[in-house]
Amino acid sequence: MKIPFKGMKFLIIVLIAYIVLLLVDTSNTLSALQKSASILLSLLPLFLLIITLTALINYFLKPKQIIKHFGKESGAKGVFYALVGGIISHGPMYAWYGMLQDMRSHGLKDGLIATFMYARAVKLPLLPFMIDLFGLLFTIVMTLYILIASVLQGKVIDALEKKKS
Repeated sequence: MKIPFKGMKFLIIVLIAYIVLLLVDTSNTLSALQKSASILLSLLPLFLLIITLTALINYFLKPKQIIKHFGKESGAKGVFYALVGGIISHGPMYAWYGMLQDMRSHGLKDGLIATFMYARAVKLPLLPFMIDLFGLLFTIVMTLYILIASVLQGKVIDALEKKKS
């Protein structure tokens, strides 16, 4: 299976920009390239950790395994699965629309959809990078705020649905 490289135009533009800069200001351009390489090398262990975490998550936790527990009367269990499903889901959100619509037609509450969508803001593979940049305490607090807000968002949607009917 061949994976297409979609950034070719951008890569060419960046290379041309660096060539022009190299001709205009060689010393600063070389310094910038050295700094970029240094940053990339320092981030390499984090990237490897992120790739490993993503592979483990995709291997052990399949969103389809969790989603089967979303029902109209799922209560706290449904909210929990919406949170976990949102956190471990990958890819663009629009890829999930069809499946969420299908599940909605089979009784999935709109509040759980909102919780799922909001919880997608937490990306497990990126947490080590966030911890490295902002620290453990900030990462924990921010993640908890996102999860609490996702539950509240779901509750608001459910309340609006009840008021509407």
